[in-house]
Amino acid sequence: MTVGIIFGGAGEEHPVSVKSAREVAKHLDPGKYEPIWIGITTGGEWKLCDGPGEGWETGNARPAALSPDRGVHGLLVMEQGSYETVRLDVVFPVLHGKLGEDGAIQGLLELAGIPYVGCGIQGSAVCMDKSLAYTVAANAGIATPRFWIVTEDDKVDPDSLPYPVFVKPARSGSSFGVSKVTGADELPAALEDARQYDSKILIEAAVDGEEIGCAVLEEPSGLVVGEVDRVDLTHGFFRIHQEDSPETGSENATFIVPADIPDASRTLVQETAKTIYRALGCTGLARVDVFLTADGQVVLNEVNTMPGMTSYSRYPRMMNAAGLPLSDVIDRLVSATLRMRR
Repeated sequence: MTVGIIFGGAGEEHPVSVKSAREVAKHLDPGKYEPIWIGITTGGEWKLCDGPGEGWETGNARPAALSPDRGVHGLLVMEQGSYETVRLDVVFPVLHGKLGEDGAIQGLLELAGIPYVGCGIQGSAVCMDKSLAYTVAANAGIATPRFWIVTEDDKVDPDSLPYPVFVKPARSGSSFGVSKVTGADELPAALEDARQYDSKILIEAAVDGEEIGCAVLEEPSGLVVGEVDRVDLTHGFFRIHQEDSPETGSENATFIVPADIPDASRTLVQETAKTIYRALGCTGLARVDVFLTADGQVVLNEVNTMPGMTSYSRYPRMMNAAGLPLSDVIDRLVSATLRMRR
């Protein structure tokens, strides 16, 4: 079975995607799957390559494009003025953030008629836009932070906000452009920083609670959840993938898996994560991040529809703690995709 693994991407999360692909490469069963590695450079060029190792953009890499023609059902690979076709049975888009989790690559794969791992167009787009995710979740009875939307032409009265607040791009990931604002004088700089990543900005009232994550995996028989984790902060706020060397640990956060919370709270988080997953139209997999308040309330933080798969990522760690190593997770994702998307 040929599995097209797309990684890299033209967005700010390109380096994280490459690291995720390297971890997938270590755990993909060669007895079951023939991997076809498709790397996207930071400039948006598609390359058929030997794998996600160092220097994948050069060497034997050849220009390639995913054909929207369903008769091709795969790649057009260019070489010396002509092209060959490479059929793909299924695609695993190991892409994070813009153009990876927002429905863009999913739309191309739908046109091509190729089954793919992960959320569809609608679920990807809704979860990528935090304001839409909050609106849909709230209508499903899920608690969300108070938030305000700021577009390019909007003026914000700094004195009207209930500090502290978080300012963030509405459609970005990995904490890029996120600032914690404790007073009105800090707001202009925070807005400027967030606008580097998106023209639509979200201002959120801070939620006083523990940061808890829940890994969700969908199978034909139903939803499977991993052990929940807790982000233990020493100072500041959690900025995933913003460290100089995340493989060696975070400068202000450690992850406790399983989370050291009461059993009743763990069950509530897991059941709420399932409700959020379904309400937002997710399929395949997702990492649902929530806040657990002192009075036991679960408040939505965000949903990642293609969570990191790196050696230090939370999703595979939570699944592994529940007895599902990454090799099993990949196998279940691919198998479920083929069964559910025929």
